[in-house]
Amino acid sequence: MRIISGKWRGRSIAAPEGGRVRPTGDRVRESWMSIVHQLLPEARVLDLCAGTGALGLEALSRGAAQCDFVEQSSDVVAVIRANLDKLGGHPGAQLHRDDAVRFVGRLSPGAYDVAFADPPYATETVQQLVECWMAVPFANVFGLEHSSSVVLPAIGETRRYGSTSLTFFRTPT
Repeated sequence: MRIISGKWRGRSIAAPEGGRVRPTGDRVRESWMSIVHQLLPEARVLDLCAGTGALGLEALSRGAAQCDFVEQSSDVVAVIRANLDKLGGHPGAQLHRDDAVRFVGRLSPGAYDVAFADPPYATETVQQLVECWMAVPFANVFGLEHSSSVVLPAIGETRRYGSTSLTFFRTPT
């Protein structure tokens, strides 16, 4: 995997071994970033179910001021830490070993400018995160990657990429 754009463009990052993590494909990640790129300079970013950390690393590479990476597996957190170290680190990067739903349950409205979530497809986490955001919109823009077979509330804008969809929720401006 490689960083697509920004100061780390072309630099490779690792994925955890064993297939426990389903990294966001380059095409989908590039589409995701093109949708939010204007919001990233100096942004406060949240990367939930971070996996490789690719989404948060892309945001930092494109000028985000900070990114909180949330991942519940200590082995996967170690991969994100190694990826950050390989890229030279970033003073605004924070790693949290926590459950994504529990983490956002402690947030206040507007805690982040942009939030990403790429939870495992075969769980209820997507629905739970949407419910959390609808109750307390913890980010001004909240994007989720999910299976195209999952239907989310109509207030979100969904874009389909084969069997993968991205849905974006936005606070009113």
